[in-house]
Formats: sequence, structure tokens, C-alpha cells
Amino acid sequence: MTAIKHALQRDIFTPNDERLLSIVNVCKAGKKKKNCFLCATVTTERPVQVRVVKVKKSDKGDFYKRQMAWELRDLAEVDAKDASKENPEFDLHFEKVYRWVASSTAEKNSFISCIWKLNQRYLRKKVEFVNVSSQLLEGMTKSAPSGESQSVAGGDEDALDDYQELNAREEQDIEGMMEVCEYAISNAEAFAEKLSKELQVLDGANIHSIMASEKQVNILMQLLDEALSEVDTIEGKMSSYEEMLQSVKEQMDQISQSNRLIQISNTNNVKLLDEIQFLVNYMDLSKGHIRALQEGDLSSSKGIEACINASEALLQCMNVALRPGHEKVMAVKQQQHLFTELRDTFARRLTNHLNNVFVHQRLLIPCAAYIQGHDQSSMLSQHMAELTLPKHSPLHRDLLRYAKLMEWLKNTQREKYEGLSRTYVDYMTRLYEREIKDFFEVAKIKMAGTAKEGKGNKFGKTLSVFLLNVGSTLPRKESALKQETESLHGSSGKLTGSTSSLNKLAVQGSSSRRSQSSSLLDMGNMSASDLDVADRTKFDKIFEQVLSELEPLCLAEQDFISKFFKLQQHPTLVEVEESDGVVPSRQPPPGEHRHFISSTEKDMVRLMMNKVFQSIETELNSLIALGDKIDSFHSLYMLVKMSHHVWTAENVDPASYLSTTLGNVLVTVKRNFDKCISGQIRQMEEVKISKKSKVGVLPFVAGFEEFAELAETIFRNAERRGDLDKAYVKLIRAVFMNVEKVANESQKTPRDVVMMENFHHIFSTLSHLKISCLETERREAKHKYTDHLQSYVINSLGQPLEKLNHFFEGVEARVAQGVREDEVSYQLAFNKQELRKVIKEYPGKEVKKGLDNLYKKVDKHLCEEESLLQVVWHSMQDEFIRQYKHFEGLIGRCYPGSGITMEFTIGDMLEYFSSIAQSH
Repeated sequence: MTAIKHALQRDIFTPNDERLLSIVNVCKAGKKKKNCFLCATVTTERPVQVRVVKVKKSDKGDFYKRQMAWELRDLAEVDAKDASKENPEFDLHFEKVYRWVASSTAEKNSFISCIWKLNQRYLRKKVEFVNVSSQLLEGMTKSAPSGESQSVAGGDEDALDDYQELNAREEQDIEGMMEVCEYAISNAEAFAEKLSKELQVLDGANIHSIMASEKQVNILMQLLDEALSEVDTIEGKMSSYEEMLQSVKEQMDQISQSNRLIQISNTNNVKLLDEIQFLVNYMDLSKGHIRALQEGDLSSSKGIEACINASEALLQCMNVALRPGHEKVMAVKQQQHLFTELRDTFARRLTNHLNNVFVHQRLLIPCAAYIQGHDQSSMLSQHMAELTLPKHSPLHRDLLRYAKLMEWLKNTQREKYEGLSRTYVDYMTRLYEREIKDFFEVAKIKMAGTAKEGKGNKFGKTLSVFLLNVGSTLPRKESALKQETESLHGSSGKLTGSTSSLNKLAVQGSSSRRSQSSSLLDMGNMSASDLDVADRTKFDKIFEQVLSELEPLCLAEQDFISKFFKLQQHPTLVEVEESDGVVPSRQPPPGEHRHFISSTEKDMVRLMMNKVFQSIETELNSLIALGDKIDSFHSLYMLVKMSHHVWTAENVDPASYLSTTLGNVLVTVKRNFDKCISGQIRQMEEVKISKKSKVGVLPFVAGFEEFAELAETIFRNAERRGDLDKAYVKLIRAVFMNVEKVANESQKTPRDVVMMENFHHIFSTLSHLKISCLETERREAKHKYTDHLQSYVINSLGQPLEKLNHFFEGVEARVAQGVREDEVSYQLAFNKQELRKVIKEYPGKEVKKGLDNLYKKVDKHLCEEESLLQVVWHSMQDEFIRQYKHFEGLIGRCYPGSGITMEFTIGDMLEYFSSIAQSH
């Protein structure tokens, strides 16, 4: 190993100015044993760099090469694996962990010892040595053999042990001496000898100095003895002083204790004053507030304002957050008892007053109406000319003055708050039920009155009897009743008849106006006066007026309930057992097991509105049923109006009572609309056409036009346009199907004429109305009209020149069978002689006579409503000219050079058609 070390020093480290201190033969753990050497080196130049170098033998084996080097300052940890047993394995932790196996434990220990010494000498950052024995770290390599290991590192390690590094001052002194002696560097021995001589001189001077200072030392010792005696004297005085101060200390302790007790007393007094101030500030209710709560005037604005302020002050005092221990103070208990009594007293006063207000308002309205000479019947007649609902804004305005007091009652006395809520709901339910019932009765009378009195005097009499019976409960002036009845019906006769319900009245009016509800068939057969568009417009205004009156009424009441009962801010609980489901119930007391469900105060507003206006949905459905009985087309108006109001209500509040109710009614209106469309389709399918008269434009075809014109007027810019488009598609398909059905069953009128006239009418209607969803049907109607017009023209033209047509059809058949055109004349049935014979049978006079008969026949087939005679006649003229040119072409191709021509020319034909059209 010594030879290897010298070889490595010579070949590898000396050229790099490095000195090899220790070496160990290793291989990597866990792999094939490829031996290499780990060397601990230091540089010969300052500052000293310490490295661990990996050296490996070359592949050829004749020299060593440096493979890898690590700075010792990068070494974080040395792990010897086991400190108690001999183990050749060890780990070096640089940026990664390198695991090695030494050739012997002695070499490993020697190498680790060298690393430890270099770390101690040159590095500030100390490497952590794990599983290394303390003897090894002290530089004792006892476990290594005396020969090899000592020879490898002995000399170098002794040199490391004898060497002591100079500090900064020593270095500075040596450098100063070397600067004085110029030859210090060039002649070190002379410099060392000079230093030795100077050291001897200094030692002698020191000895002489010590001997000369013996007298001063004796004097110093004497002074020290005197100082010690003085110290003993001072200590005695200090002891006497200490005894004197001991009594003073006891007195000061007593004074301090007294001062501490005074401070504690002052602190307690300050805290007590703070607590008293707190209770006085937050639990003291002024006499004015107490007087307002006990006997404040709840009917005047000033009294209400004083009660509101007093109630808020009382609630603030009752809700104050007491500090620990306050509840045990007798004064606090008395004050809390006073607050409870004031709360209960004021709650009773407020509840009684508001109950009286509700009762007073309930009695005031009928009394006021009676004072003005209006009973239930007179109120009904009052709103006949102008369909309106009574406004309750004065009542709401008066009650809203108590809104803050209701909120106080809600927070303090939940049971009384609920009782007032039920009282108000019960009162308003009866009030609104009477008013809404009267309002809808007037609306039904006006709606039923849209039927013409001329259609049946019985309806007018029945309506008058109804009005008389409505007003029979209280006295009424006969002249007012008579005047009202005449304003409705224009009748001045006596009011006679028997009592009848409004539904029966409506049915009678409807039956007198028409035997059945309106249909497409009826519209096609009825005159313009029977359609009576004014009646439908009047119905539309009545229905719109009803909805316009209900909407602000519901919104105003909902807004009032939200503000008055404070039901719009926080979630609450609703008791499941609550029978009417109107008002939120109180919180259950501790120990009481009751079932509650979570809800919101917005839901409670809707529940109260459902109770107050429970009759609106029923009355609306009844009104809708009446309108549908009077005229099924009223469902179109109702669908548009109801959809608009539902859309408006949903924009305001999708979950409001008004939105929900109108949405439910809209479902009924949509069903009536669908039923109306289905009824029209069913009546189309049941139509019967007379066998003795020509068909013409079918009633339901004309009726569809009028329906579409009416619907387009009603649904212009409507939200439910999609429903109408779906209805259009159903109706037009039914019209198409039933037109073809009638055309197939027609015996008097040719099928092509029925199809042509009706689809022409449908095409004209759709082109005029420009209904986007029926664009496909419009093109289909045009196609059917054109096809059947062409078919009718071709079939009709075959009759005036029947033999000539048959002859040329035979010629075309021969050509189609393969006979050459120039050889057709050689056929016995189609030779030139037969052609001349057939042509002679149709001179100009005969042709004109045949066309005249054709014109008359076409005129009998076609109806006057569509005015298609000239269109058909012009198409026949074009077709006839086309046939004439076709015949001449066949003659020229099949009978070339024969000189055969028709007995009449195209000019003659034009003159025939023109003269026939003018003569008729």
C-alpha cells in the first residue's frame, strides 16, 4: 500500500500541487467488485483546499487516473455503519449518498480518522460522523495493524498533530520581524539564530526586572493588609446599619399592605360604579315611556309615535345583554319584572285596539254604503257602467301607522301577533269575498249582455229578473233599477220572469245568439252581422278590465301584508298542526315536543294571500267558463290577456300569489283554447255537402280565413304566439284533409274543381296573412291548386275535339310502339284518307260551337266566390293552342308532303275564345 501511495503522490497529486494524507482501497457496495482508491488530500498553496479524490486503475492496468473529486466542505455526513463491530462498509453523504466497502476495517478506520482531523483543522462547518467510535475520532487507530496502516499514514498524521496554526496577531508579529530582517526568507537559519539570541536577551531582562521589583511587592502586600483591616471596620458598620433598617422595613411593609388594600378598595369602587352606570344606562326606562306604554293614545299620530318610541326603548331594555351576576341583583329582578308587566300591559292594549280597528273598519264600510243609499244591490249597479273594484288604500294607510308596533308585538308576544294576523285574515277574507263576488257578478252580466237583445227577448227579461232578485235584500228605488236595466239592454218593458242563476242566464243568451258555440262552419255560413265583431271586442275589454282590476288589488294587499306583518326579511318556522296554514306559529317552549317545518316569511305572505283571496281563482274559472259558453272563440282573447298578465306578474315576483293564481287559471284557459281548436277540427270532419248543388268554396275553408284574420289581430305581439302557431298547423292539416275528403265524395262538382277552388282560396288566404309557420302549407296549397287546374283543363279540352284527339293519340301510340313517323301514313287506320276525314268533321263553326258548350259547362262547375272562370278559360286557350301546334307538328312529321292542314288557324282559335268570353 505504501508503494501505491508513493506512486499516486508522484504521478497524480504532485503535478496538481496536492499532498496525499490517507488512502483506502474500496469498491461500490452491492455491485461487481471494481476496486478503486479514495484519497484524502490537501493543497500545498494557501488557502488550503481539502478534497476526497477517487482514483482508478486504467483499463490497461499500467497506470492510475483521477476519476472524480469532492470538496470536503460538501461532505455532510460520514456513516461507519457500526461503531461496536468491525465492518468494512461506510457511506459518504455528498450531494448524493456514496456507499463503499473497504478492503479492510483498519483501512476504513484510518481513512475516517484522517477525514475527522482534516475537518477539525480546516473546516468551520463540521461534518457529522455517525456510528464512529470516540477513540477513532480522537485519532487513535488501535484496531489497525502496526505495519501497514501506520506506514501509510503515520508520518503525515504526526505532522498534523505537532502542527499548530498561528493566530492573526502572531502572523502579524512574524511578518513585522521578517520585514526588518531582509534575509529572513533567503537565509532562514540565520533568521532563526537571530530570533534565538533576542529571546535569550528578553529572558534575562525579565529576570532582572523581577528581582528589582521585590521592594514594590512588599509595599503592595502591606497596603493589602491595611485594606483588609479597613474592610473589616466597614463590615461592622454595615451590620449595625442593617439592624437599624430592619425595623424600618417592617414599617414600610405595613404601609405597603395598607396602600394595597386602599388600591383594591378604589378598584372595586370604580368597577361597582361602572356596573351601576351600566344598569342605569341600559335598564332605566323613562317615566314618559312608561306613561306611553300604560295609557298612550293609540288612535292619534302623536300617540302612536310615542308608543313606538316607548316600545322600542322597552324592547332594548329587555334585550340588554346582562353581565355575569346581574341576574342575582334584586334591583335588576325588580326592573325585569316591571318590564314584563309593561310589555304584557301594552301588548294587551295594542291587541285590543287593533281588534277594534279591524271591527270598526269592517262595520264602517257597510254603514257608509248604507248612509249613501247603497246596499249590496246598489253597489252592484254602481259598478255596472264602470267595472271597478273598491280600493282599500285608506284602510291600508291607517293600519300601516301600526307597522312598527306589529313588529314589536311579533318579537315580544308571538301569540297575540298570531291572533291579530288571524283576525285580519278572517276579516279581509269575508270583505274581499263579498266584493269579488259582486265584481264578478257585474262582469258576468256585462259579458252575457254582449249577446244581441234582438236575438231573443227572453234573455233580456231573464237578465232583468236576475238584477231584481240581486237587489231584493234591501230597499231600492224602482227607477234606478229600471234605468240600469234599460242602459244594458235598451228595454223599457216590465221586469217580469222567474229567478234564474247566472250560468243559466248565460246559456240562454248563448242559445238565443246561436244554436251552438262558434265554429269554422258557422262562420262560413253566417253573415257579417251575425259574426258581431263588436261583441267580441266588448268581451275582450271586459276581460281585460277584470284582470286589470284584480292585479293592483292583489299587489296592494300583498305589499300591505308584507309591510304590516313584517313578513319579508328572515326565515321562520311554521307549525305543521296549524289548521288554516295562514300565520307562523310561535316557537315551542322548552320541553314541549311539537313538529315544525322550515319555511320562509315570503311563503307566509303567499299563504295569507291564498286565504284572503281564496275566491279569486274560483270566480275567474267561472267567468272563463261563461265566456267560453257564450263564444268559444273568446278563448283566444282570454289566452292572450291571461298570458300577458301572468308574464307581467312573474317579472314582478315569480313566487307571488298573483303569479301563482294567474298561472293556474292560464292552464284552464289553455285547455279551453285547445278544446276550441279540437271542436273546429271535429266539425270539419262531420261536414256534409249537398249532392244536388255544386260545392264551391267549402264553409270551413272560408271559416279558416276568418279565424286566421281574427287570430292574427288578437295574437299580434302576444307572448303565447307559439300556441297559435301549433293550432294553425293542426287546423290547416285538417282543412287539407277534409277538402280532399269532400272532393272525393262530391258527385255534382268534379274533383279537380273542388280541389282547385278550395286550394286557391287557401293559397290566397295564406299569401295575404303571411303566417310564417304556414309557409310550407302555403306552397303546398299553391302546388295543389296548380296541379288540379292543369288536370281540369286537360280533361275538359278532350271533349270538344274528341275524335281528333283520339286519332292523334293513336298516331302517338304507333310511334311509341316503334313505327317510324314517316311510315305511320301507311297504317290502314291512320292513313291520309282517314286523317282528312277526321279533320273535315271539325270545321271552324263546329270548333267554336264545341268551345261555347265547354265554356257553359265550366261556368256551371265553378263558383262565383273565387272568380276563377277567366283564369280557367285563359288556361284552356293556352292548352288548346299547345295541342293545335302539337297536332300540326305530328301532321308535318307523319304525313310529309301531303298538304293536309287543319280547317281553322290559331288566329281563328283566339277569336273564338275571345268572342265566347265576351258574349258571356
